[in-house]
Amino acid sequence: MQPHRSKYGNALEIGHLIGGEEVFEGEMQERRNPADREDLVARFPVGAKETLRKAARAAQEAFRMWARIPAPVRGAVLMNLAQILTREKETLVRLMVREVGKTFKEAGGDVQEAIDTAVFFASEGRRLYGQTVPSEMRDKELFTFRRPLGVVGMITAGNFPIAVPSWKLIPAVLTGNTVVWKPSEDSPALSYVFVRLFEEAGLPPGVINVVFGGGKDSTGQWLVELMDEGLLNKFAFTGSTAVGRWIGEVAGRNLLRPTLELGGKNPLVVLRDADLELAVEGAWWSAFATGGQRCTSAGNIIVEAPIYEEFKKRFLEKTESTVVGNPFTHPQVTYGPFINQRLFERWLEHYTWGQQEGAQLLFGKARITVKNPYPHFQGDPEAGLFGWPTVWEARPGMRQFEQEIFGPTINLVRVEDLDEAIEAANAHGYGLSSAVYTNRRDWAYRFKTEIKAGMTSINNSTVGAEAHLPFGGVRGSGNGARESGIWVIEEYTYWQAVNEEYSGRLQLAQMDTGYTQPKPPTDWGGLLG
Repeated sequence: MQPHRSKYGNALEIGHLIGGEEVFEGEMQERRNPADREDLVARFPVGAKETLRKAARAAQEAFRMWARIPAPVRGAVLMNLAQILTREKETLVRLMVREVGKTFKEAGGDVQEAIDTAVFFASEGRRLYGQTVPSEMRDKELFTFRRPLGVVGMITAGNFPIAVPSWKLIPAVLTGNTVVWKPSEDSPALSYVFVRLFEEAGLPPGVINVVFGGGKDSTGQWLVELMDEGLLNKFAFTGSTAVGRWIGEVAGRNLLRPTLELGGKNPLVVLRDADLELAVEGAWWSAFATGGQRCTSAGNIIVEAPIYEEFKKRFLEKTESTVVGNPFTHPQVTYGPFINQRLFERWLEHYTWGQQEGAQLLFGKARITVKNPYPHFQGDPEAGLFGWPTVWEARPGMRQFEQEIFGPTINLVRVEDLDEAIEAANAHGYGLSSAVYTNRRDWAYRFKTEIKAGMTSINNSTVGAEAHLPFGGVRGSGNGARESGIWVIEEYTYWQAVNEEYSGRLQLAQMDTGYTQPKPPTDWGGLLG
């Protein structure tokens, strides 16, 4: 790593990390601050398929050693990591604000999630429990054990550049696996530093290997293809549903079980008895936190008719007060820039969708520029890609109602009653997060039992996660895998059944068992041998 001074801090020149060594292979690319393109954050190489093969072979070599380390000792490395992340939290937060454009508040939460995850799984090193199982035979004992899978290929997104990788990396290494990680090209510096902190915590070389690069027709695609070469034993991915389906196909033909954490179009329902002030606050944060660039961001706010107009009035007032800008120079902003050009261009498309399909634009004027100013903007709008907070009135069947947009936009949807609210909440192909605002327990019960989603909040937002609660979705939002908490351990281990024979002779279950012999049922002496 070679640091050079840039506009807001050091610019890092970094290489791939393979077997504990820094490797400079491939064409160099740059990552610039998305809120101010004059600020160079990092230069990094793009890995070729052969670079990935080197990383996989290094991971295979490290696995032979790491899998044999006792799990409590592996857990101790994670406790060290938690302490180191706590020590470096402020530095990581500042780097995250520069590299991906998050606010200081949200960047602090991102790093804290990794700290919490490390603390949780450090103790799980002493709880990788198996079972003892009674045998039907005498002089025999049965056991089950968790075993690591081997080398895990990982691809993560840049919107949560420390938290989401921690959900994968930490349980994977705790359970004895090794990793080849292709982080987002939007967060190379954070990814590099994160792995270096793992190494400082005591993680041996080669346990986590990092290869930088892009997605389609680049490093990410080639990493997935390593499954066809037999170099990976597991794959974990956070990203779009379309890419997740393809990864699932490649994993399936290789008889691997992937972890797929995909997109969402998350409904937030406000019923007629709701606390409107609380509902408006939660809906606004669900829509515009991180500029809507979260898989758990609200996509549709579904409101019962008796309170619809009042809710709309209050929500628009709240939206109009949203502060947008450069979070590094103006820490009070609600959200900052688009993370990259691709997400911005997709967001712009939905303005055309709305006009074509008859949605009503209530607030928003696309990109914020000097010629298209937003009243509550802080900084230079021409230095990055910034979007107006945008509110539509829409209905089921529209593209913007059904498709993930990943930007600062939200739909208001009017419904007549709870039945129609639940129908609208499920009227799309996703199933990640959801929320309902109501003070009636029977309505809350109906919603949480009838919604098709992996996560549900009652009188809270659609966003947010805790390290000890399972995270994941159904339908187009995932393949049933879960991250975080004890549930994720299932994703990185397999069960081994062991029977130990002490009789000194061959005993055949179901054939030599006492109760299979033709004896009177009252002949307990015979059954007992």
